[in-house]
Amino acid sequence: YAIKYIAKEELVSKRQIDSLLLAFDMSLSTYRNDSKISKINSGDTTVVVDDLFIKNWEISYEIYKATKGLFDPTIGVLVNAYGFGPNKTRQNPTSKQIDSLLQYVGFDKVRINEDLTVSKQHKETYIDFNAIAQGYSVDVAVEFMKSKGIENAIVEIGGELYAFGKNTIENKNWIVGIDNPLQKPEERTLIAKVNLENLGMATSGNYRKVITDEESGEKFVHIINPKTGLAQKSNILSATILSKSAGIADGYATAFMLMSLEESKVFLQAHPDLYAMLLYSDSDNEMQQFITDNFKELIKNNSK
Repeated sequence: YAIKYIAKEELVSKRQIDSLLLAFDMSLSTYRNDSKISKINSGDTTVVVDDLFIKNWEISYEIYKATKGLFDPTIGVLVNAYGFGPNKTRQNPTSKQIDSLLQYVGFDKVRINEDLTVSKQHKETYIDFNAIAQGYSVDVAVEFMKSKGIENAIVEIGGELYAFGKNTIENKNWIVGIDNPLQKPEERTLIAKVNLENLGMATSGNYRKVITDEESGEKFVHIINPKTGLAQKSNILSATILSKSAGIADGYATAFMLMSLEESKVFLQAHPDLYAMLLYSDSDNEMQQFITDNFKELIKNNSK
């Protein structure tokens, strides 16, 4: 992670942020066997969830409902089946295996009880908040920093970020670059620079976290459609979303990778609180951009 804040003295230390993120991992990381979510996934029905877990759940449910199930945190059994989960064991599930796993997918098949334990209709259901948790961890860090009196800062964790206030040292907005999704790993070219103020930003793209089959050379993207169980093949190269929170931006960035360009345009028209830059390949395999008007207003012109 990388955090910049402007103050006359040290108000937040690295040790405090590390402690905060450890508590976050202990609640929500599927990569830790001793986390609350891992214990729930392994069948422990006595785990009492905390505020971090509950808030993450609430944001996820909001996006799940808005996207009619395209964003679904119970997709974990499919993520693991493809080898995109913590075990990273590359697999190529058959259509029969996928069909058998789909019965365990559905955010409406799990619930948080009044005593703050979690109930699952199927013990096999695997809850995986990784498509939103990184963005939400940014929000948690931001709230902590604000509670310490910080008014101007930018917080980035694993590529998701949030900027609040301004860069008062240089008397300008915080400026964030958006990578070209077609660049080679050793390159660093930007599609745009964006002025951010009191907004979270997240990017999802099928050029990241790609698994390549060693025998066939076939590439599998890391975003799986929870309705079909299939690794999504889409002409959307990347989705960069800005929102009032990094967690919300993170979730929707994932969801837009599963929509067609036309579906995305319709959805964005109905959700003016989201700012979007979608990069896609056209019929000539050339990269094109779709940018919402509110996003365009934030793009920094080189002349400024």
